[in-house]
Amino acid sequence: MAQYGTKHGHAIGKLMAMQNNSDVELVGVFEPDIKRRKELETDLDALNWFDEPDQMLADPTILAVASEGSNAESLDQTEAIVEANKHVWYDKPAGDNWLQWKRVVDLAESKELLIQMGYMLRYHSAFRQVTEWAKSGFLGHVFSVRAHMSTALPAEARRRIQAHQGGIFYDLGGHMLDQVLWLLGYPGKVTAFLRNDSDLVPDFADNSLVVLEFDQAMAIIDIAATEPQPMARRFEVYGDQGSAIITEPFEPGNHIRLCLSEAKNGYSAGEQSVTIEGEGRQRLYELELEAFLATIAGEQAPDRPRSHELLVQETLLRATSALV
Repeated sequence: MAQYGTKHGHAIGKLMAMQNNSDVELVGVFEPDIKRRKELETDLDALNWFDEPDQMLADPTILAVASEGSNAESLDQTEAIVEANKHVWYDKPAGDNWLQWKRVVDLAESKELLIQMGYMLRYHSAFRQVTEWAKSGFLGHVFSVRAHMSTALPAEARRRIQAHQGGIFYDLGGHMLDQVLWLLGYPGKVTAFLRNDSDLVPDFADNSLVVLEFDQAMAIIDIAATEPQPMARRFEVYGDQGSAIITEPFEPGNHIRLCLSEAKNGYSAGEQSVTIEGEGRQRLYELELEAFLATIAGEQAPDRPRSHELLVQETLLRATSALV
């Protein structure tokens, strides 16, 4: 494997995951920004740095590439990786150009290449447990999902994200959309409130609320850039027979508040706390990579089908008004 770009917020963690996986030989990194490369070379001096992208893309022994450029450059980089006949471990979100993203996904499918998006909470044990409860009918008919994933961003980070329509929701919303849409499917209506409620960076959407309407359910996702640490990140699923809340913070997410209308599956009626082992961020990157490798090796189907990867990005762009 190799890595294309280093400016994504997850880039260093993904590098570490590849370095620590015994099934991966990390042969090098290409960073097009010379200044950025020089900054990293001091701390990452053991890495092999490519001088040109073709040193990586034209090498037939490199089977897969982690796409870790900034959100402004990563879609073009991912397209180049797919054109070079390599699988892609692609960090979120999938750019701003919907038609280009569809083209890249279609090209990957025609070449039988995997594009696995970097939504790490797919591999979080608490989220997986709540998903299993919801999709199996254990909670009854799921009529409501509420997700809160705020952060605290300095002005410099806000200015970088400002290049994308939707501000903080563009940057983080995909994580929650990935979960909600996996549970509820295609939203017939998407209504977004993208506000600037601080004066730190004018015109940057730093306080967002998105409402998704489905046939028999609604979901609410709120994300702000101004919440003091530690952030009270929560994920809540409500069904007519029970509810499950991953209590804050959901990383590492060691507890789920489960409430049932009647006893079932070894759980009692009423409220109870279910203890989950939980995972820290770096472990989630490692689990992502393990799934990516297993899929490439033919040992498992993709954890999310192509249609879902398209749906998450389509809904993100609908929410940020980049796609009408």
